[in-house]
Amino acid sequence: MRGQWGNKLQLSLFGESHGEAVGVVIDGLPAGIALDMEAVGQDLARRSPGRDPTATQRREPDTVRVLSGLYRGKTTGAPLCGLIDNVGARSQDYEALLTVMRPGHADYTGWVKYKGFNDPRGGGHFSGRLTAPLVFAGAVARQVLARDGVTVGAHIQSIHTARDILLDDAAVTAESLDALRAMRFPLLDPSVEETMRDEIERARTAGDSVGGVVACAAVGVPAGWGEPFFGSVESVLAGLLFSIPAVKGVSFGGGFGLTTKLGSEANDPFLMDGEDIRTTTNHHGGILGGITSGMPITVRVGLKPTPSISRTQRTVDLRTRQPAEINVGGRHDPCIVPRAVPVIESAALLGLLSLALEVDGR
Repeated sequence: MRGQWGNKLQLSLFGESHGEAVGVVIDGLPAGIALDMEAVGQDLARRSPGRDPTATQRREPDTVRVLSGLYRGKTTGAPLCGLIDNVGARSQDYEALLTVMRPGHADYTGWVKYKGFNDPRGGGHFSGRLTAPLVFAGAVARQVLARDGVTVGAHIQSIHTARDILLDDAAVTAESLDALRAMRFPLLDPSVEETMRDEIERARTAGDSVGGVVACAAVGVPAGWGEPFFGSVESVLAGLLFSIPAVKGVSFGGGFGLTTKLGSEANDPFLMDGEDIRTTTNHHGGILGGITSGMPITVRVGLKPTPSISRTQRTVDLRTRQPAEINVGGRHDPCIVPRAVPVIESAALLGLLSLALEVDGR
């Protein structure tokens, strides 16, 4: 089971949803970075469960313990290891599901690939619980990138059929992204929150779930990061974003909307802005030829509805190889989109830090 990612910056995720703990080892961080652990805790709190009616009521404090790589509050250059204890798991909720596959989950594919030896409780290593250490790693990356003036933030673009106003790809600012990060339910138009919450509540009371879209942006990224083809900014960021459970779609800039435009409409004209070169629009999402252009990097991420629902569904019993029905109990998010916002930011931050460390002379 592969849990490693990266080249100059390397991550190793470990743990299972109902194991003793989950964690991450980050290798390749610069030495001498002062880490604000309070700020790290704030990012983890945005993701942690049990803090909002839209989320699972499994309660986890998500307090990280740094086991190595930090001395007197600063990174040492050695691998940084963060551990988050699991304290709210209820494994008994999964006793009846050990051989009955849950639709929409990795129960079947994990059973096939690992010959039935994978931990099925709460999804094991496939669980969204592993996004907690990913957010810790992203919070560290946020503080490293801040030295270069890079800011990353995101908002809920849609939940089911309810939609926020669209992010202005060309005019997004660090101040607007910081303001979104301070919101429990990050929206550009806060009046949409009630409608979105209503969508989630209707699904929850019906024993169902809903998905949505998160729009993420990065500002302050200079031109010149990334490579064409295999080391492109899109491929680095998309690879991390698609590693997040429930992510089913990623698009940059104008995305699929560009397919209905003429070239004259899709192209972004260049202009001089003082001593800087920029574009009048930003359909390219801050990336041209796989390399950053200096414009804001914008990416939209589509998340499917939470697969654990209490409605009766058809499945197969692995033991008897016979048709079966399943009703998933336990505590599950009727919508994971709000909690996914800091996770998506973290994936973007880690991808950008990886690209920054690849720049010559760093």
